[in-house]
Amino acid sequence: MEIRTLRYFLAVAREENMTRAAEQLHVTQPTLSKALRSLEEELDKKLFTRHSFSIRLTDEGVLLRERAEDLVSMADKIEKEFVSLDDITGGELFLGLAESYLIKYIADAIRTLRERYPRLQYHITSGDTEQVADKLQKGILDFIVLAEEPDAKKYDFLPFPEADIWGLVFPADDPLAQKQEIRIDDLAGQPLFCSAQAWNHEIAAWAGEKYESLHLEGSFRLSYNGSIFAKSGLGYLLTFDKLIDVSPESGLVFVPLFPRLETKLYLVWKKYQTFTPIAERFLNQMRTEFGLST
Repeated sequence: MEIRTLRYFLAVAREENMTRAAEQLHVTQPTLSKALRSLEEELDKKLFTRHSFSIRLTDEGVLLRERAEDLVSMADKIEKEFVSLDDITGGELFLGLAESYLIKYIADAIRTLRERYPRLQYHITSGDTEQVADKLQKGILDFIVLAEEPDAKKYDFLPFPEADIWGLVFPADDPLAQKQEIRIDDLAGQPLFCSAQAWNHEIAAWAGEKYESLHLEGSFRLSYNGSIFAKSGLGYLLTFDKLIDVSPESGLVFVPLFPRLETKLYLVWKKYQTFTPIAERFLNQMRTEFGLST
């Protein structure tokens, strides 16, 4: 199975049309059709259902698309790493980031590096812990930022010097806006929005034996989307401080939880990882941003 053939497959899966995919790949349609038939024969599975004017993936095709995207990303990253070995003015960084105001440390490090290495390019992806950790393990990402302590047997990591503070975001005209802090009893039975990961871990630990009194109305990976629902009066958003605009003009307020709930962030990379020059420089710069010696 060749990477080129997987690229062909992904193009057809994306376009759902053989002609458009062939034009995009700059190959003839017979060449593309032959490559896909060979791939199906090699895997002994039907990957597409062909209709008059479109092509749809079979269940086996959907599975291959997921695997092929990772394989092609890994191949692209390997090529870029070798190109960057001799690039003293730049290189490429691949980062998987949690949603947090403290990502400012990452931005500051990249800004400083760009001043020294103007050809630096960086690629940011997001997702929950399982998603970004999987990409790190596969070598698709150089570093990830996690909102939970990493497994020291698998990873090396640096803790961020600050922690995120949890609180509640909701309309400023709500009666709860008069409170200086939000307690568990204030939330009992209320429609709450939160990320699924935090709901099952941080919020569960904070609520303790009263966890069952809480109602998850809906889960959001991005706090901004949750804040739109909260602003519409559909519920209350549990999130980190400084992620949502709660200025007087926003119509929203942020009130911290009590007892105080904090989440530490960690910059994480694989144990025994071999870094490209720019990745090594990034790590050293992050140590500087965190006030550590390099």
